[in-house]
Amino acid sequence: MEKQDNWYVYLLLCDNKTYYVGITNNLTLRIKNHRDKNSLFTLRFNKIKLVYCEKYENKYQAARREGQLKGWSRAKKQMLIHGTLGINTCTKIAEEILGEENLK
Repeated sequence: MEKQDNWYVYLLLCDNKTYYVGITNNLTLRIKNHRDKNSLFTLRFNKIKLVYCEKYENKYQAARREGQLKGWSRAKKQMLIHGTLGINTCTKIAEEILGEENLK
């Protein structure tokens, strides 16, 4: 079960072309909201896939990292996702919280 006091920075790949960076303290609900068209930015996309996430102990740390990632180029975000700039913990975190089927 997802702890509500943890915060997550996450990247979504939307329609295989656009990256969305966000933060949440409930990754399960937030991904569901994106997929159910309850998020303004991702409303226009049909396919939304979680491709990266990091866990933080508080909102301040997550918000700082979110701002940093939003300033990155597409190429740098892809390097992060593919593990070139560190370890992509998305798979482990997301499987624990969302289950494997929700990574697709």
